[in-house]
Amino acid sequence: MITSRGEQQQRQHTAGVDPLEAVRTAADPEYDVFLTGTVFLDIIFTGLDSAPVRGTETWARGMGSSPGGVANMATALARLGLRTSLAAAFGDDHYGEYCWDALEQGEGIDLSRSRTVPGWHSPVTVSMAYEGERTMVSHGHEAPPLDGSLPACPPRARAAVASLTPGRPEEWVTDAARQATRIFADTGWDESGRWDLAALPDLEHCEAFLPNADEAMRYTRTSCPRAAARALAEKVPLAVVTLGAEGAYAVDAATGETAEVPAIEVAALDPTGAGDVFVAGFVTGTLAGWPLADRLAFAGLTAALSVQEFGGSLSAPGWAEVAAWWNHVQGCSGQDPAALRRYSFLESLLPTPIRPWPLRRAVPTIGFGRSA
Repeated sequence: MITSRGEQQQRQHTAGVDPLEAVRTAADPEYDVFLTGTVFLDIIFTGLDSAPVRGTETWARGMGSSPGGVANMATALARLGLRTSLAAAFGDDHYGEYCWDALEQGEGIDLSRSRTVPGWHSPVTVSMAYEGERTMVSHGHEAPPLDGSLPACPPRARAAVASLTPGRPEEWVTDAARQATRIFADTGWDESGRWDLAALPDLEHCEAFLPNADEAMRYTRTSCPRAAARALAEKVPLAVVTLGAEGAYAVDAATGETAEVPAIEVAALDPTGAGDVFVAGFVTGTLAGWPLADRLAFAGLTAALSVQEFGGSLSAPGWAEVAAWWNHVQGCSGQDPAALRRYSFLESLLPTPIRPWPLRRAVPTIGFGRSA
């Protein structure tokens, strides 16, 4: 059987692992996950010892480029083996062509509901990573509205991921919910400062809401992220609050179950996209039917692996990286046996043979073409 380059690349990232194999049936929708949003061209400068100083020229020791924005989440989902469909606008410039090719051919992501916009400049983000943090500068203009020539959006999918913006309900979320698509949502900083859950009307369609601790506490007017999660569980079936270096805490409103999993200690190089990777890991575990604590552990693991690399979509791990990590930590002296058992549920999924640790992700760049 002849496979496309995208399918070949996706198999390489996923190492042939299908986390949903046990639950797939002939009646399944074509896609596991649908998402939509803005794709940026991300240019990442690395090897900086400190932040640039005003009035000086700073040289970086490394640079990479990759699709960013919503592409971070799409890539993370695809690399974990989920059949991912993305609807987005792409400019007809070289940046847009590069991002389209990297996602469709490089990651095997379906772009049949995406479009190329003539004369539209692709949004760009320049990110500078140093001291475990990053500074970003972005430029872009909103894409013109759809002309009605694209396929219906959204398609049937097991799940969809939405980024909720206060005061901006998304019609596609309602449409997806009508199709029995399971909606997972995160959110960003509320620039209005109101932090009013009523300003997130799409929350009523969501199965799970995954804000960070600061966002959760502001929305619930609480001073403790765990209390915030319990308060959010009164609004959504499943509330997951990420706690940064402390891990994550979740409350299942239907069963009353709670779960908390500590974070994995790693040397963080760049946190860009870690939140997207966490959500992708949690969606994967949920669709696979894993217990709540296992879902949190897997999401935290994939996020931890991502911050050890530079960039957003560049750093998203696949199953080969997960397997390499698991093989590595089992051979490390001084490991807490109980902590290792927390991740033993992965053993039946991991591919063989296992490649050596550390396993580096490729750093593509727009400056070089792909050979035939």
